[in-house]
Amino acid sequence: MSGDRIFVHVKTSDPISEAGIVAALKARAEIWISDDGQTTPETVALIVADEVDEEALQLLRTVRSRNMQRAVVVVSELDDAGLMLAVESGVAGLVRRREATADRLVQVITSVHRGAGVVPPDLLGRLLRQVSQVQQQVLTPRGLRFNGLTDREEEVLKLVADGLDTREIASKLSYSERTVKNVLHDVTHRFHLRNRSHAVAYAIREGFI
Repeated sequence: MSGDRIFVHVKTSDPISEAGIVAALKARAEIWISDDGQTTPETVALIVADEVDEEALQLLRTVRSRNMQRAVVVVSELDDAGLMLAVESGVAGLVRRREATADRLVQVITSVHRGAGVVPPDLLGRLLRQVSQVQQQVLTPRGLRFNGLTDREEEVLKLVADGLDTREIASKLSYSERTVKNVLHDVTHRFHLRNRSHAVAYAIREGFI
């Protein structure tokens, strides 16, 4: 019986690696190895690859197509480009193959199943540097931030949250009323929100303002 076990679906391009990991995890009481017919959005996909390359991304696309939303990747090598590619692809956990003991895999799988992200400590610094570079070199020159809001949108939403109407916001920011309305329309449309009140509530809840 699966009981309260975490469903894990193992996917590799190497049958020998897959057999070894499946055997190690099957021995653990916390884990239930699922086949293709047992996967759900709660299933944690465990992908084993030499590096985060097109082959690994294809394995990720395969598990996503089967409705698995959480993924852990075990890799032999991981450079900065592969690290960013993993993050961009929605990988929640990264483990180096040399550190992939059964205990470590269960620890990472459990954390990812609970909604956490897991990255080796030394890679975290590299990831933060990469994120900083993207912000400085790509987003900032375009007036964008990682939260998806421009400086102008953030200013307008803060003033809406303060209770100002369209005319007052336009006057305070030296914009036309049409510009303020367009900003609010863009935000509500992009984030699929109903109106300006919903936009403010969403921005506050997500920590954007």
